[in-house]
Amino acid sequence: MDNTDQRPPLWVGHIFLATNRLAQTAGFMRQIGMRPVTQGDEYAVFELRGGTHLVLSLVKQLTPAEADFDLMVDDLEATHRRFAELGLNPSPIEPGKIHASFNIQEPAGNRIRVLSSHVGKNPV
Repeated sequence: MDNTDQRPPLWVGHIFLATNRLAQTAGFMRQIGMRPVTQGDEYAVFELRGGTHLVLSLVKQLTPAEADFDLMVDDLEATHRRFAELGLNPSPIEPGKIHASFNIQEPAGNRIRVLSSHVGKNPV
């Protein structure tokens, strides 16, 4: 480990989301700002800030649910406006103890919470 690197030595490598509409969900992830890495017939991989990868997995049947992850953005209000302008129908912004947040729904029906940032001044 480089002693001059002040970032934490660990990070999240992969997060997962099942979808029964792979092409549409993949298009949605590109639309909201994720970087495509690779896509096959039954999966798609996207890169997020910090090198985390979202892996979409195609399933035949899906009961839409709350995603097991959330997304964090630098400017929640601007992101909410942009998503609304894109026709993504974000929920109203709700205040919270630590984060303000809103929800968006991807094409297969899964709900994803989008949070205001709480990143500190230390390198991440």
